[in-house]
Amino acid sequence: MKKISLLIFLSVLLSLTACSKKHLDSNSNQKNIDNAQFVNPFIGTGGHGHTFPGSSVPNSMVQLSPDTRTNGWDACGGYHHTDSSILGFSHTHLSGTGIGDLGDFLFMPFTGKAKTTAGTAENPDAGYRSRFSHEKETSIPGYYSVDLLDYDIKAELTSSKRAGFHKYTFLNDDSRGLIINMKHSIHHRNVLKSEIKVISDTEIVGYRNISGWAHNRHIYFHAKFNNPFTVEFFENGVKQASTEIGAGRNLIAVLKFKNVDKDQIMTKVGISSVDDEGAKNNVTTEIPDWNFEKVKNDAQSEWKTELSSIDIEGGTKEQRAIFYTGLYHTSMSPYTFNDVDGRYMGMDQKIYSSGEKDMYTVFSLWDTFRAFHPLMTIINPEKNDDFVKSLLNQYDQGGILPKWELNGNYTGTMIGYHSIPVIVDAYFKGDKDFDVEKAYEAMVHASNYNTERVLFPSETVKEKLSPKAKLYKEEFGYIPADMENESVSKGLEYAYNDWCIAQIAKALGKDDDYKLYMERSMRYKKYFDSKTGFMRGVNKDGSFREPFDPKFSRHRKDDYVEGNAWQWNWFVTHDVNGLVELMGGKDKFSSKLDELFSTSSEINGEHTSGDISGLIGQYAHGNEPSHHITHIYNFIDQPWKTQKLTDKIMSTLYFDNPNGLSGNEDCGQMSAWYILNAMGFYSFNPGDSSYSVGRPIFDKVTINLKNGKKFTVKVKNNSSKNMYIQSLKMNEKKLAKPFFTHKDIMNGGILEFKMGATENKTLFH
Repeated sequence: MKKISLLIFLSVLLSLTACSKKHLDSNSNQKNIDNAQFVNPFIGTGGHGHTFPGSSVPNSMVQLSPDTRTNGWDACGGYHHTDSSILGFSHTHLSGTGIGDLGDFLFMPFTGKAKTTAGTAENPDAGYRSRFSHEKETSIPGYYSVDLLDYDIKAELTSSKRAGFHKYTFLNDDSRGLIINMKHSIHHRNVLKSEIKVISDTEIVGYRNISGWAHNRHIYFHAKFNNPFTVEFFENGVKQASTEIGAGRNLIAVLKFKNVDKDQIMTKVGISSVDDEGAKNNVTTEIPDWNFEKVKNDAQSEWKTELSSIDIEGGTKEQRAIFYTGLYHTSMSPYTFNDVDGRYMGMDQKIYSSGEKDMYTVFSLWDTFRAFHPLMTIINPEKNDDFVKSLLNQYDQGGILPKWELNGNYTGTMIGYHSIPVIVDAYFKGDKDFDVEKAYEAMVHASNYNTERVLFPSETVKEKLSPKAKLYKEEFGYIPADMENESVSKGLEYAYNDWCIAQIAKALGKDDDYKLYMERSMRYKKYFDSKTGFMRGVNKDGSFREPFDPKFSRHRKDDYVEGNAWQWNWFVTHDVNGLVELMGGKDKFSSKLDELFSTSSEINGEHTSGDISGLIGQYAHGNEPSHHITHIYNFIDQPWKTQKLTDKIMSTLYFDNPNGLSGNEDCGQMSAWYILNAMGFYSFNPGDSSYSVGRPIFDKVTINLKNGKKFTVKVKNNSSKNMYIQSLKMNEKKLAKPFFTHKDIMNGGILEFKMGATENKTLFH
């Protein structure tokens, strides 16, 4: 009996030990969960999202991705999910922009006879295009593969920060080759010069100088192959005599391989903005051998680490996919611009060293100041600080803070001077490891019309980067609509930018500047027409521009930017109370705001802006000027409307499919909006270190802060129907208003929601 009891005891003990170990393993797995598994890189590759599905690592110089089209608005990312043929694989891409560029160094493997033209989508057989099927296409963070059906080739791509790694497996015995197209670019940019040089029978280098959205861009590549090749060069389809150096503006290199080892051609390609030596160092340093799986695993490991900044519990499978794909998209840009040795091409076309920190490029500031950069101040403040330093370096080299910088070039695209809120927001959130006095000097300079010592790449960019609107706002106190295009939008954004300068002037003890810029920040009132209730274009003589239709749009040729009066009426994030008073008090203001979401979604005019998309009434979530509007209700004591509308946007305008974005991704802004609102709050007014509360969609969110602390959002009674907040606490204390501070997050607080199915109109009373 005793022996049996002892055996039973030991058996139970072993069972309990196993259960305990299983529980510990389960907790361990939960802590080490790979959030990259939820990412769907195809989100945004359809519709007008303009994302790309290829391989990259966080903030990388290389985005190695397939190109299916190069012409038209929906070619901005080089790929569109509705296409059925592939041109090849190029090494640089923009993520979700509304203008196309890059697409550098197209590589395309082939079998059989070489073709030196691309062919068309309608007739791929006319060139080196190949048909493909989404059923034989895979994309996960750090890896992409597709079967090229016309050539019977399996193409696989992975990458490091500055180099791409191609692996092509040939499934038939036909002759094998690869095309390098030096003319190829997104939106057919002008190649000023290109050259390819053969270094050995396994090594080839190239360079091109190209003018496009970025007016003067230099880029080099250095490619190593695992099999020897011979090469022929073609310029405009005509074979060149040399087999060692090819040159021309329409240059194609045809590489041919014999006795291919294991039927696989692999190539490692480093790129650089500096020189061939930089490209060579990049590839040899980051991909020293031919272990494709190791590079792929390293890339995936980088994404696992990057996406571990936020952990979520609950939500649907689709919501988790949207959330982590959004976080993935917010980690694409800005791009690393310096080589492994620190060198990069400056705004003045001179070579600089970034020192111990990386230098970044691709700043879509008109979009990203709103939510992307505020998100970075939470999950990666040190990197955001480096972004600020990059902007200040660009000021030093080029003479002015950029509006939309691309690969060491001012483009002047969009309006406002939104480097300023990025800098000011970082400063007031405590991330100010930069020269604050220089930053202040740069901000004041950007706010005024000043063209001295600025290295404008062209007269067109000069007019965009330093428009006469800055002169007019001082001469008239506003921007006359009959003297300046897009006057209302510019006037409203200048007012907000000037408010940001006023705040930092006050913090630095510059009292006279504070008074000046606060006065300038109130000039938004000059555009308001009390008779119609809208911000309108004001002519030089003080009259409002006629005729007026608040639903009218003429893309980039009216008083508003990529929108109409309905969408721009609310861009006064720095003075909501003043706007409410201007519009006749809370009741009238509330009625007008309600009407925005309930009126017809019809847009009037023959040349309306395609950016006006994702409509709820006249609210346009597909473009950035609308992104803050749902949270205005929190300022007029109607927070339940913010909760209902943010829920509606997240559930009806974001999806886990290629058409999952209601507008351009815009370098992470569209996704950043979702990430913040899905966690239950939003950066309403960057430059003010507070957040506006909305409607969280997950049961629990844990932000793993870089300072070692955790900020946790807990949600009780969470469901799709329970969209209204019933109680709200920060660190177990009831919040008196639907707002909290950045310090609450960075201190590692706990924000606790209790949700319900009915509007709670007394929550903050």
